[in-house]
Amino acid sequence: MLFGLVLRILFFLLLIGSLPLAAQDELSRYRFSRPAMGTTFVLTFYASSQDQANQAAEAAFRRVEQLNLIFSDYLQSSEISGLSQKAGQKVPVSDDLWYLLNLSKRISRHSKGAFDITVGPLSRLWRRAIRQQEFPDSSQVDRARQLVNYKWVKLYPATQQVKLKKTGMRLDFGGIAKGYAIDQAYLELKRENINIALVDGGGDLFISRQPPDGSSWSVKNLAGDDIAVDPPVALASSGDHYRFLNWNNQRFSHIINPSDGLGIKNSNTITVMAPSAVIADAMASALSIMGVEKGKKLIRKYELEVLD
Repeated sequence: MLFGLVLRILFFLLLIGSLPLAAQDELSRYRFSRPAMGTTFVLTFYASSQDQANQAAEAAFRRVEQLNLIFSDYLQSSEISGLSQKAGQKVPVSDDLWYLLNLSKRISRHSKGAFDITVGPLSRLWRRAIRQQEFPDSSQVDRARQLVNYKWVKLYPATQQVKLKKTGMRLDFGGIAKGYAIDQAYLELKRENINIALVDGGGDLFISRQPPDGSSWSVKNLAGDDIAVDPPVALASSGDHYRFLNWNNQRFSHIINPSDGLGIKNSNTITVMAPSAVIADAMASALSIMGVEKGKKLIRKYELEVLD
């Protein structure tokens, strides 16, 4: 009998040791926020202790800041600013930039150029136009358009180098880098054994699982409408809700159509659900320009759900 009791005790101890962290320790909800990438990143997740939560949040925010130093076109010292300044030359790039360059070119092909990271010269014009509420000069728009074409981004896989073929080209990752940062922030949380999380980058989200108490996350789009979600899922909304130019009784969005160089007119807010935030972010931008009807093939290819 004693031997049997010992076996039962050993089995119980092995069972406890094999249980996941969530079953061994009571999880508490934590929330951290920090300005980054021109917006506010908010991390909401469940952890077993304050120390674990602090460490995980710091790792996630550190990763977001690292990516900002690569993808910000506002920083002269960023990696993409340096690449733009060396247009016409072959330049070695980091793994993160290499990954997004390849993904961006693929999405550009599939969207027939509606999504285009070379839109930087036009972005500069429209940022100024919206800031000053003044329509950009047509000759300036025409000159900027001559520098926009994703096909002029030449990739050299053997050496992980990139060349922008025309001097004056400028990259703008504003339609995809934030989504990538959201995904990467969650991966950092996961490395710290955080498995239940919502990562919010200025309204774009990645949700890994529902809260452990059986409740649901409160999720809204840019228009403030409630959205039901089934994690894991990412969401991104796009539209002229916050940034736009009113001119001659027309509303021009900050979202630029590369084909005519103008902010899209009178755009509706759309919300895209996708398996990852990087895809949701890019597709929200592309579908705002293409329109949902013309983007049906894109929606099927990337397994999207679109709310408009």
